[in-house]
Amino acid sequence: MKKIVLILGVLLSVTLFAEEAMLKETKFTQVLQQITKHKKTFIEVGSDSCHSCQKMGRLLYKIKQQHPEYPIYFVNVHKERNAAYRLRVQMIPTQIILDNKGYEIYRHVGILPKKEIHTLFQQKLKLEKL
Repeated sequence: MKKIVLILGVLLSVTLFAEEAMLKETKFTQVLQQITKHKKTFIEVGSDSCHSCQKMGRLLYKIKQQHPEYPIYFVNVHKERNAAYRLRVQMIPTQIILDNKGYEIYRHVGILPKKEIHTLFQQKLKLEKL
């Protein structure tokens, strides 16, 4: 009986503390290749080791799961320092929207609340409701 209780306790702990999935990393060169395929592109710039970036990554992952057609990409600047330089990122997380020619039309530094992301996607990306 003690073993069963112990096993159930371990399983419950693992379930409670299991990490939610984050938005998958995309190489910066691949993001650049995708820009002309969309009217606008949303880039989440951050790191997998940054708490605020992880929070944004989990939120964007959920949105991407609901809408896989949305042009949402995550660039990990700890692995791709050149991307941070080219995008002029000074702090993470940073969200950037580029038009289909690669020109920046929006930038935000920090965590975007879910409600603001919905509004942003509707107004700037002209996407349907999330």
